[in-house]
Amino acid sequence: MTKFMNQKNEIINKLRGSGLRPTKQRILIAKNLFDNNKTFHFTVETLNRKINKSGNEKISLATIYNTVEAFTNAGYLKEILTSKNKSYYDTNIKSHHHFYDEGSKELTDINYNQIKLSKVPIPPKGKKIKNLEVVIRIQK
Repeated sequence: MTKFMNQKNEIINKLRGSGLRPTKQRILIAKNLFDNNKTFHFTVETLNRKINKSGNEKISLATIYNTVEAFTNAGYLKEILTSKNKSYYDTNIKSHHHFYDEGSKELTDINYNQIKLSKVPIPPKGKKIKNLEVVIRIQK
């Protein structure tokens, strides 16, 4: 089986695992997300521009939003809130931290081991800490 067929089957499995029917549009969205050799940080708006600039087949913003949300809920993407209701998404779902460049609006990964936290507050009664991520804002 070719690499392309393996990749397409993997994408179809991710879609089905997210409770989504593998339509042509969703397969194209998933290919744009997961067909990268490195981590891909994006907002839904930047993903929309990337997908729809090619001019081949237009995909509605609602379909992109719904697909990204389903992938996030299924654990294939991580959501990072940077400011004022602005969500970025990350294809790297392992625990790690980020630099957020306020000028360029870009996220850059920071290895989890590069930040040492000496004191973490105790969560409210009946709750436990699921994950701890640091976003460091940078500027020129």
